[in-house]
Amino acid sequence: MASKADEGTDGALPLYRRFPRLTRIPRVALGAFPTPVQPLASIAPGMWIKRDDLCAEPLGGNKARALEFLLARVQPGDRVVTVGAAGSTHALAVATYAARLGATAEVARWRQVMNPMASRVAARMPAFAELAPVFHTVAGAYAWAWMRRLRGATWIPAGGSTPLGILGHVNAGLELVDQLRAGELPMPQSVVLPLGTGGTMAGLVLAFAIAHVPIRVVGARVVPTIVGRLGRVQRLASATARLIERTSGARVPRPSPPAMAIDDRYYGGAYGRETIDARDAAAAMRAANGVVLDSTYSAKAFALARARANRETVLFWLTFDSRTLSTR
Repeated sequence: MASKADEGTDGALPLYRRFPRLTRIPRVALGAFPTPVQPLASIAPGMWIKRDDLCAEPLGGNKARALEFLLARVQPGDRVVTVGAAGSTHALAVATYAARLGATAEVARWRQVMNPMASRVAARMPAFAELAPVFHTVAGAYAWAWMRRLRGATWIPAGGSTPLGILGHVNAGLELVDQLRAGELPMPQSVVLPLGTGGTMAGLVLAFAIAHVPIRVVGARVVPTIVGRLGRVQRLASATARLIERTSGARVPRPSPPAMAIDDRYYGGAYGRETIDARDAAAAMRAANGVVLDSTYSAKAFALARARANRETVLFWLTFDSRTLSTR
């Protein structure tokens, strides 16, 4: 059972050092921080990786950071409900950590292009959650989930991208700032990560604005533009800033438009569709340090990061944990 973090505890988190009153917001400790930064000099001289795949047990990656806040009020015997695509790592993370807290997860999914890794994620889901049939449309999955919400299940939005969940990603960005100031890596011109529902990107750009660090966050879009767009990221960052202000009483700066960008060159035209560039990038990463990337998110972002590393110092933010693919 994970422990609860209440007011006055876990003050070592960078988020709490900046805003001590945020300890009033319930949080359940799922992760182990900070996650390491490592050079990828064999790929490009100015390239680094943030190993957020190592942030939690049994599954790391960016979802665990958000779930520390989104699952904080869940008790044994509760039910939680979420939605995602058929091979959603978010849905698997929700189900995994709900079970760890003694709760039951109910998951509604919709169809996607099923690359081999997405299929392996989908195959793991029945061991952790009560599943609806895979719906033909997103609307069908949301309608099913809404009925479970009406019956009292705790709602966890797709991707965990709400201001409450994004607090975990603000903490991640401030964690990186601490590592920069400790000299663990050089200052990157850009941080590159996958852009799905936008929560991780919103949290990082807000953290860098809070710390007055001139890093540009570049999202490799892996979803349709109706979801993966700058306006959504900006709104999420602003809403999270307002949450911090209401709770802490402190003034929180907003990210400027030049602090973020979206690149869709590696998208492939459909969520989950594997691309040649992403496949090549994943092979290069595995050869360099044994890290496995997924075809839906991290391989596409790494393809972009590798291309940018030819002209600038780049930090690739690894949001995927290959233990997701384990059959255990």
